[in-house]
Amino acid sequence: MSDGFGVRLHRRMEALGPVCAGIDPHAGLLAKWELSDDAHGVREFSMRTVDALWDRVAAFKPQSAFFERHGSAGIAVLEELLEQCRQAGVPVILDVKRGDIGSTMDGYADAYLSGTLRSDSFTVSPYLGPGSLEKTAQRAASGGQGLFVLALTSNPEGAEVQHVSQDGTSVAGRVVNAVAAWNRAVEPQGVGPFGLVVGATIGDAATRLGIDVSEFPGLFLAPGVGAQGAGAGELREVFGGAQDRVLASASRSILGAGPSGQGLRDGLSRTIEMVSAAHR
Repeated sequence: MSDGFGVRLHRRMEALGPVCAGIDPHAGLLAKWELSDDAHGVREFSMRTVDALWDRVAAFKPQSAFFERHGSAGIAVLEELLEQCRQAGVPVILDVKRGDIGSTMDGYADAYLSGTLRSDSFTVSPYLGPGSLEKTAQRAASGGQGLFVLALTSNPEGAEVQHVSQDGTSVAGRVVNAVAAWNRAVEPQGVGPFGLVVGATIGDAATRLGIDVSEFPGLFLAPGVGAQGAGAGELREVFGGAQDRVLASASRSILGAGPSGQGLRDGLSRTIEMVSAAHR
């Protein structure tokens, strides 16, 4: 039996450093790179990023919204980008944050787990109830893929929902417990294929909510590193003894160092060094 998605990604993190490079071709970065704000500019931006970093980064995380905003031409670029990553052997976390019920969620699974938009994993929202995602999780695991489930996000508005408690357990805590159970069912002894999105800027929120992140049997995707203000100290505060399973997501601190390939590589190296300091 081949290793699952979580095991494979964790191994790559250990080899190359625990950083996921965002691919976020928003208008401001396109302008900084002197590229046109259209599908052609998005393609040039994306391919340059992959060419510069594919052999140095643990994973790529394209933000689907910045491709979707250019309509069918933008989606065609996203399809090409995903194929380029597959050919390079780099894991992709497609950032789409989908979440629905029944046949609609099945449609999202069709889109992102098979066909031209298929990826190694994609981000999902559990706020129609974690159970609404369980069928998609099973499907992902059966194909050697994974999911990253929003749990404790870095935006201030998230606390209004995620921190609410009932019977002593917060909404976020229920999400963590559900995803942990999915992992244990698939990978009883190792790193499961289902990760959690936990912001690197949430401070002691997990501790205050009674969530022991060190007990979670999977990976954490941690946005907020670099340009958003989180560094090694913040990572240690949020993740405690689980730092070895934290994949820091960074976009501006890497992409802002472009457009040259060497600039992108330097930006990635600085980010890896900063994140790795959380282990010391």
